[in-house]
Amino acid sequence: MALPDILNQPLALPVVASPMFIASGPELVIAQCKAGIIGSFPALNARPASELASWLTRIDGELAAFKAENPDLTVGPYAVNQIVHRSNDRLAADMETIVAHRVPIVITSLGARTDINDAVHSYGGIVLHDVINDRFAHKAIEKGADGLIAVAAGAGGHAGTQSPFALVQEIRTWFDGPLLLSGAIAHGRSILAAQAAGADFAYVGSAFLATKEANNEAAYKQMIADSQASDIVYSNLFTGIHGNYLRGSITAAGLDPDDLPVSDPSAMNFGSGGSSDAKAWKDIWGAGQGIGSVKDVLSVGELVQQLTAEYEQARARLLV
Repeated sequence: MALPDILNQPLALPVVASPMFIASGPELVIAQCKAGIIGSFPALNARPASELASWLTRIDGELAAFKAENPDLTVGPYAVNQIVHRSNDRLAADMETIVAHRVPIVITSLGARTDINDAVHSYGGIVLHDVINDRFAHKAIEKGADGLIAVAAGAGGHAGTQSPFALVQEIRTWFDGPLLLSGAIAHGRSILAAQAAGADFAYVGSAFLATKEANNEAAYKQMIADSQASDIVYSNLFTGIHGNYLRGSITAAGLDPDDLPVSDPSAMNFGSGGSSDAKAWKDIWGAGQGIGSVKDVLSVGELVQQLTAEYEQARARLLV
């Protein structure tokens, strides 16, 4: 199957930047698109809900102006993430805004719904759906998603536990449409490896947490740069869903990262802290196992240049 037109345009790298709570705002998304990759943000980051329209207007306007002024540069499209779960009481209102602004790519998480997919398709947009296993992948496509994001072991935030090789292989036995791979991808050679495994794009998050344009605290960015894979803790305490978090932020919240209780999944509520008083994303900082590749706080442009150089070096080695 050929990629949809929106995904088939030239990019600086085959990368979709994953939407990150708090950290992903207009500044980060615009910088990602200007650097030639696909930028994204969660709709829930725009607070209050009325801000979502303002964010979309700004992103559309600044990218259009940049393209007009720089016709020879590669500029990526953008995506908006929707949490499709009963705890998201903004879903319907945010979808109305997304449709009104004709957002080109919508990323759906924690629930696949035909009506959401139909709404995006009504104006020609596409839907990419997060999945952590092959069963959820089948359900997403059956309900009309255009593509899949395989969230494998080691990814930041709400991650799965399956090997990326196993997950991609299972999906590729029956699905030949757009496939993104997430999980510890923070180096150019890992982007190439994602393609070699069978994905069309790498889905990169944690590396962008340590960029100047990200809307997270300076201490959070520095902790990313100072940490490595062994500093990642997998727990469902903070949102009711298992995810990967920085050990240092858990300790700073007065909790023992090696002895965390298990949360009741029914306590799922993003940002409320689940069954913990410490709030996910605000107090407990998400990150993936790939952060060992992140050594400095860079601008988005510098990071994409670095990833591109690493990617090209890895390709050159394979061609020798």
